[in-house]
Amino acid sequence: MTGSTRRLPLIAALLGIAFALPAGAEEAYDPWPGLMQDIFNNRPMNDGNGVIAIEMPYRAEDAAIVPVTLRSKLSPADSRRIRSITLVIDRNPAPMAAKFELGADANVTEISTRVRVNNYTDVHAVAELSDGQLYVSKTYVKASGGCSAPAGKNAEEAKNHLGQMRYRQFAREDAPASRIREAQIMIGHPNNSGLQMDQVTQLYIPAFFINQLKLTQDDSPVLSMEGGISISEDPNLRFTYVSNGAKRFRAEATDTAGHVFRHEWDVEKSGT
Repeated sequence: MTGSTRRLPLIAALLGIAFALPAGAEEAYDPWPGLMQDIFNNRPMNDGNGVIAIEMPYRAEDAAIVPVTLRSKLSPADSRRIRSITLVIDRNPAPMAAKFELGADANVTEISTRVRVNNYTDVHAVAELSDGQLYVSKTYVKASGGCSAPAGKNAEEAKNHLGQMRYRQFAREDAPASRIREAQIMIGHPNNSGLQMDQVTQLYIPAFFINQLKLTQDDSPVLSMEGGISISEDPNLRFTYVSNGAKRFRAEATDTAGHVFRHEWDVEKSGT
């Protein structure tokens, strides 16, 4: 059982806490201290303004697909590296949206994805560096209802696209000299949150989502993700990394039903 799956029983409890708060108290309630305990075991947090940037729209156009970009701010002269980044959407039913583990030699400096945001909330990005220290940055997003918003595809269409992967590369002017690549992985999956209602049966659709994703160039790790219900339908990751000269780029994803999806591509090509 993964960490994401273990956290699912907490959803009802977290919602219960929110509904139990007196009128007007919810806005004053700050869940972050409790999340620091639950997710990070109360480890000390350092100011991350010089380490990790988090970018999201202040007011989301669509709460079910809110763009988020995580960017390293470490100087090239800094001998430390970012080992992992944990994305926490404080007021979501399952606040830990994703944890990204960065390959030791891949030099991933930027990750973008799309998330569901259920309430007006702080969003935290916590970077763990190679020195073992945690660094936190935050932003604020105005959005509501993202976790319960109906899926964009009907059940049959989602089933037909289940596990389909696409890989794209983007041209960079500095790539020939630095070997920096910018790429995108897209996975067909409903990523049901467990809070969405079937419009026909009026029953809640069970949670069903990508909980693990591993990306490698040949067999060298680039990026892995532990995902939860906050990652939007059809998960989409765009990121930068440094090529090691590998000819093949590989992706392996698993979901909460135990499906395993694998694909690989020629790094000089993109598409399906």
